[in-house]
Amino acid sequence: MKFLHLELKNLHRKVLRTWQFAKIRQLFRGVMLGILAVVLTSCFTQTSSPLRIGSNLWTGYETLYLARSLGYYEGKPIRLVDYPSGTEEVKAYRNREIEGAGLSIDQAIVLAATQGDVRIVSIMDYSNGGDVILGKPEITNMAALKGKRVGVESTALGAFFIARALEKNGMSSKDVKIVSLELNEHERAYKEGKVDAVVTFGAPVAKLKEAGAKLLFDSSQIPGEILDTLVVRDEAIAKSSDAIQALIDGRFRALDYFMKNPQDAAARIAPRTKVTPVQILEAFKGLQQPNLQENQKLLDKSDPSLINGMQRLIQIMVENKLIPKAIDPKDILEDRFVKNAKL
Repeated sequence: MKFLHLELKNLHRKVLRTWQFAKIRQLFRGVMLGILAVVLTSCFTQTSSPLRIGSNLWTGYETLYLARSLGYYEGKPIRLVDYPSGTEEVKAYRNREIEGAGLSIDQAIVLAATQGDVRIVSIMDYSNGGDVILGKPEITNMAALKGKRVGVESTALGAFFIARALEKNGMSSKDVKIVSLELNEHERAYKEGKVDAVVTFGAPVAKLKEAGAKLLFDSSQIPGEILDTLVVRDEAIAKSSDAIQALIDGRFRALDYFMKNPQDAAARIAPRTKVTPVQILEAFKGLQQPNLQENQKLLDKSDPSLINGMQRLIQIMVENKLIPKAIDPKDILEDRFVKNAKL
């Protein structure tokens, strides 16, 4: 009996130790699973919330997509988001669907004047013939547009460009019938005879010229007045500065690659834009793309041409009630990323 009692006592101790070990192991497993969950949640949050940058089919933004094609954004929390027009980009920016965007200078100014959360971190291009007015074959010059229907994207830049083109030819907006059209509607509206001419840019230009449209006016006749920017919101600068720096670095590396390898670069860009590499290279001829050093001078104001041009545009936009108030262009220029960029 004494022996049996000792055995039962030993068995009880073993069971107790086994139970205690199991509880410790269960507790350890729970702690480890908790740590793992935190790590996975952190990773998921970072990868599911990249820096979202909007753009449209303007040739000047294609170096962003070239950078992606070349792998410069590989492993970086950067997502490029396509929109059919600048108008849709602005809407997405206001709705906080994107943290940054490729925008024409007028769109950047409109956002700055109405909500303020905008910083220009790069100058993408100056339009030097890339923005055009194309008309039916029988319309041979701007004067022949009198009384005709002209398709124009409903942006401040669209209004500014057609106004400047008409002004340069002794006309005003009262001399034509403005038809509001988004960029993705330009080609179809022209071919279906809904407009007699169209203010357009990017991929539609080559296709409309193929359809017989004639050049009536282009941005080379108003040099330095139309430019495109890369903007980001203040919050993104505060929270995602590394991603913005990677975006800028990759973009200027891609621009450098394009300058040195135009044929391959055009072949990489063409499938997205749905035009041929030859047409892509032709479209780039209508742009002046400031390099990294030029961007540094423009954004740190040592080259005053950007500030001067913006002041003139702001004045015109205020006079035409395109923005509710004037802004100081110096307040929306941010040069830290181009200053720290590495090719």
